Amino acid sequence: MTVTITPLTPDFAGEVGAIDLRQVHDRESLEAIRAGMDKYAVLVFRDQNFTNEEQLDFAQRFDGTLHARTSSSAIGSNRFGNEAIADVSNVDKEGKIRDANNRMRASSVANRLWHTDASFVDPPGRYSMLSARVVPPVRADTEFADMRAAYDALDEETRATIEGLSVYHSIVYSRHVLGFDFSPEEADKLKGAVQPLVRTIPTSGRRALYLASHAAHVVDWPVPEGRLLLRDLSDHATQPQFTWRHVWRPHDFVIWDNRCTMHRARPFDDKTHRRELRRTTTVDLPIPA
Repeated sequence: MTVTITPLTPDFAGEVGAIDLRQVHDRESLEAIRAGMDKYAVLVFRDQNFTNEEQLDFAQRFDGTLHARTSSSAIGSNRFGNEAIADVSNVDKEGKIRDANNRMRASSVANRLWHTDASFVDPPGRYSMLSARVVPPVRADTEFADMRAAYDALDEETRATIEGLSVYHSIVYSRHVLGFDFSPEEADKLKGAVQPLVRTIPTSGRRALYLASHAAHVVDWPVPEGRLLLRDLSDHATQPQFTWRHVWRPHDFVIWDNRCTMHRARPFDDKTHRRELRRTTTVDLPIPA
């Protein structure tokens, strides 16, 4: 099966030509998609009419082990009965749009902050795959930032300063920033994780900043100075020259590399318009030699 990719910017994000990922089983095609991920970090596939099981099957074929340690599982049960398929939507178990005071809605508002998926667990997330099942009649875009290009653009002094630093990531912290607090019992399930501030992507050799709204403090730095550093780096990395915005269509399927991107949901009237997407995220396990 031939895999063709059209760049959406010169170096970041690409759209893959007509292909049915449900039928992609051969090693050559899967490797071509992985190579596209190494080059573009975000790939868009149109007209992928997945069921939940088909999406889970493809995600495992593409990259193996799936994450099933989401923050929503600490608040309530997954309506699909499988935490490996995250419910990125604004509806409840009965399919009704959540009201403004719903706890799941209050927590998910933080998805509008720049973040990378599953950085608050160890091992973190590698590839996220988001399937658009119901798209509202208004714009409800997702914006992406290229953390490789952002790292490349840093001056030498900043690169030297951040070399070797580690950062504690916590979804309890990122939710608290916007006024949502987990109960002590919920927070106890979400311990957080320490991650490097700069990562090298093994398959491409490129270096990238590893940031997120979950980044609470720099390890072994005073908290104020560490948070200022993280804020400065995030401001740098999300300048327009490093970002690209995806306008969703029904049955779009977007894959991104969490190791070298950040993303955020853009706001829309989520108390009026229904929006349903399903996300699968793979675990960033070491690549066998």
